[in-house]
Amino acid sequence: MTERLYFRQLLCGRDIAIGDPAAGQMANQVYAIGDRETGDAVVVDPAWAPGDLLDLLAADGMRLTGVLVTHHHPDHVGGSFGSMRVAGLADLLGQVDVPVHTHRLEAAWVARTAGISESDVVAHDDGETLTVGGVPVEVLHTPGHTPGSQCFLVDGRLVAGDTLFLEGCGRTDLPGSDPAAMFESLRRLAALPDATVVFPGHRYSMASVGTLEAVREVNAMLKPATQQEWLTRFGG
Repeated sequence: MTERLYFRQLLCGRDIAIGDPAAGQMANQVYAIGDRETGDAVVVDPAWAPGDLLDLLAADGMRLTGVLVTHHHPDHVGGSFGSMRVAGLADLLGQVDVPVHTHRLEAAWVARTAGISESDVVAHDDGETLTVGGVPVEVLHTPGHTPGSQCFLVDGRLVAGDTLFLEGCGRTDLPGSDPAAMFESLRRLAALPDATVVFPGHRYSMASVGTLEAVREVNAMLKPATQQEWLTRFGG
């Protein structure tokens, strides 16, 4: 599967949305996952420069067949972000007609935030497996940052969205956030195999990827042993 897997990590402001200062400041990381044999590919959280993503896939001989969304915030799906508009799903679907895969609890929020139709959205539950060509992608429901946050596990790679960063985790002081749920989600991810490679939704550290074994060593959010300890230290 490793030979067959197409996988790219793209930093906004550097690899795509080049020259966009807002994209560079936000440091979102977008992912492309595909099957080299079939040429099918999906993109994860295609905000800021969806046209760049389509050009990149075409240059690599891949074709877009779907979108995976970790959560509904506009820096990940597009839409109004403060006083500016972030390009995202609406712009992408204006160029290619593909399904948008979200967690069931995020479906309506993704459509509303990104300005797309709910008929464009396919809702999923924890533990489901999506297939990109012949490449399986497991859905992990990881609430905390938002109610329907989800991560994707593919061939030993964890695309973690805003649930787990290399040196932190997503905010839990936003509408819909839940610190207690975040602790449980982090504990679930921390139990994955040591060799799992973590690919976060933002580059908030010097490194852009790290093994879960290494992340456990440096990430303070994974240190508390109990929910109460975590809530006392990080819950607000």
